[in-house]
Amino acid sequence: MEKDIVENLWNGDSEAQIQAAMELSRLCNKQKLKLAENGVMVPLVSMLHSENYEVIEASLCAFLSLSFGSDRNKIRIVRYGVLPILLNLLHCESQTVIQLSLAAMLTLSSCKANKVAIASSGAVQILVTYINSSNTHSQSQLDAIATLHNLTTCQEIIPLIVSSGVIFSLLELIHGSVKSSLLAEKAIGLLENIVSSSESALCETASTGGAIRILVETIEDGSSLGKEHAVGILLLICQSCREKYRVLILTDGVMPGLLQLSVDGTWRAKSVAGELLLLLRDCSSYSSRRKQINHELIEQMMEEIDAEGDKLADTTLRLVEEMIAKLNT
Repeated sequence: MEKDIVENLWNGDSEAQIQAAMELSRLCNKQKLKLAENGVMVPLVSMLHSENYEVIEASLCAFLSLSFGSDRNKIRIVRYGVLPILLNLLHCESQTVIQLSLAAMLTLSSCKANKVAIASSGAVQILVTYINSSNTHSQSQLDAIATLHNLTTCQEIIPLIVSSGVIFSLLELIHGSVKSSLLAEKAIGLLENIVSSSESALCETASTGGAIRILVETIEDGSSLGKEHAVGILLLICQSCREKYRVLILTDGVMPGLLQLSVDGTWRAKSVAGELLLLLRDCSSYSSRRKQINHELIEQMMEEIDAEGDKLADTTLRLVEEMIAKLNT
């Protein structure tokens, strides 16, 4: 059977190649590894240059199957020159081919040995364009985000990712998405990963107009993980220049959501929210402006509490009262 697969991949017509690629995908891992060692990559790469999208799809599926659970095969695939072909396929007219190409890129990026090669291929900039494209399928956006997330685990790639414009694209995507959606959650997770690894990315995020408000909205309406990532980014922003960003964060109405998060957030979210609350409570450096700022904050907090009505739990209201008492001391 293995010999027939190899023969059809090398010398068969389009239908035979498609059938052989499908049969390859059904083999056990040991058989796939053997085929990879015996040069099956070469005809599969050749199939990627076909003008027949079905042939390309079959080849991509075979590559995905070969790479599943095998870093050795993932490294081989990259060494056989697949990366530039995948990047070229991302510009084709077939949505299925695009989705399979992004899935292949994601799979290859999970291997540590491939990360620098992928980043050096020009993939980062192309992936960023898929993050916030109105014509992109949501699964493709998720795969692009996940691939970039894999690449961020390699510190030397971070500057290239930051310079690609990814910060603005992620903020724009989060702003335009339902905050509780998986897409928003993954986007803000990638954003936190980047800003926690790069001071320039943190500064860019903090200085982007509307960014703090987007983070506050995510704390209010995001998924559990989305809220955790959002409060983590806000804490980093506040820590980076407390005197500059503390009032900006408070002005964007963070308190109700932050207090609620400190009660019913994830374990990490509660911890980070507590740290941020401590930073936001400390107004000692404002001296003569302190009473005026406190008065404005109290009025804003009470207005937001009135607007929320029954949505705020009794525990949260008690925390608000505690905060008001501390602000008035």
